[in-house]
Amino acid sequence: MKQIKKLFTDQVSSVNEYEREPVPESEVKGFKSFVGMVSGEHIAGTEFVIGPLFVLHGASAIDVVFGLLLGNILATLSWVLVCAPAAVKVRTTIFYQLERISGKGIVTLYNSINGLLFCVAAAAMVGVSASAVGIMLNIEGPGMTDLYPTSPVWVGIIFAIGAVIAIVATFGFDKVSKFANIFAPWMPLIFFSAGLAMLPTLGVHSLSDFWTVAQEKIWTGVPAAGQTKYTFWHILIFSWLCNSAMHLGLADMSIYRYAKKSYYGIASAFGMFIGHFMAWIASGILCAVAVQAGNANPSPGHIAFMGAGYAGLICVIIAGWTTANPTIYRSGLAVQGLLPNMKRWKITLWVGLVTTILACSPAIIAKLDQFLGIYALCAAPIGAIVMTDIFVFPKLNLISNLAEETKKFINWSVGLSWAVSILGSFAVYKYFEFDFYFFAAIPGWLIGIFSYIIFAKAQQRNLIIEKQKVEEYEVH
Repeated sequence: MKQIKKLFTDQVSSVNEYEREPVPESEVKGFKSFVGMVSGEHIAGTEFVIGPLFVLHGASAIDVVFGLLLGNILATLSWVLVCAPAAVKVRTTIFYQLERISGKGIVTLYNSINGLLFCVAAAAMVGVSASAVGIMLNIEGPGMTDLYPTSPVWVGIIFAIGAVIAIVATFGFDKVSKFANIFAPWMPLIFFSAGLAMLPTLGVHSLSDFWTVAQEKIWTGVPAAGQTKYTFWHILIFSWLCNSAMHLGLADMSIYRYAKKSYYGIASAFGMFIGHFMAWIASGILCAVAVQAGNANPSPGHIAFMGAGYAGLICVIIAGWTTANPTIYRSGLAVQGLLPNMKRWKITLWVGLVTTILACSPAIIAKLDQFLGIYALCAAPIGAIVMTDIFVFPKLNLISNLAEETKKFINWSVGLSWAVSILGSFAVYKYFEFDFYFFAAIPGWLIGIFSYIIFAKAQQRNLIIEKQKVEEYEVH
């Protein structure tokens, strides 16, 4: 046992993830690495949760199809035009880059929030995988709207799955990427075939039948009891911004800093249009079948098993793993910023433990859409601030990485901009009486850009004058 422990610690300790320095050119990865990772992450167990949400919230068929189409195009463009270029430009994690800009004080708060939010997101994946294992072992697990665990055995399943995911994440980006590449080609086939196989149950016997059945039995436009109604705008905004913390919020700088070219952000299209388009539609079909059969509160495992048998259950388990792995990896990087002297693999294991404990509450899955919306409101303004500092400040002759340049503990222009952005987006949410936090994410992102420029100009006025004097003196 001691030898195994030593072998494990030696291997994970030898992994260098460049947490506090740019990724060297020798370590950048090819396009294939990102296709596998984003496909594995976004063709996830949560697709068996989100697809059914559109059914239960009474979205219409035309709103689902066109909302998902446009929303996923916007999401892909957000990675291509914002996140990947920023990551390739500086080749650092969002956490270290923010520290250089904002100082230790603000990045400590951000990393704490972000680390916890990543744990919650990963916990949802663990819970989804557990629902499939429970069916395999004939153990009743919670449904998608339950708030409490159903049995100690189910909690034990959660801990077993959490342990596997945490251990994979400790080996760093390379192993997480390879793990995803193994399963990414197989999972979409399960989603597609499961949805296709269930269509005859709803009355689809030819291609011409599909649209009529889709309108009358799947996305009927009538929400289930106790659920709010989703419109075209809900679908578009959700599909664009459910991952806004990753693209506009720049959390995926941690991933794309390894990209050889910035256009590798287009790899996100594989996750968006296979995972967030095809898989959401397929899982919506499965949910409609379950509801028609009298199960008003199906679990992700039940939906998958109904459509594809044990292959569907295995797909749910693996899909949960391939999404939770990079999420825990990101969370470990966030906490690393708080504890720079602690080894990353030890932090990742602790993060895995916190994730596993959170996963024991089914409420993580039941409130997933609300959680993602709150996450977007907190993270998007920081992405706007970092993006502005990287690309806009040099054009405005403002000082980038101010905290690093001046050794500031807190860059107050960052702190004020973040606070104003969150308060501003929340005010927009309240004033327009939105029923969906995501609607306020874009105003928050835009407020972050403009407020940061205004505050930074006020803060740097004297610094820039002094810098110009020094430069003039050196010239003469």
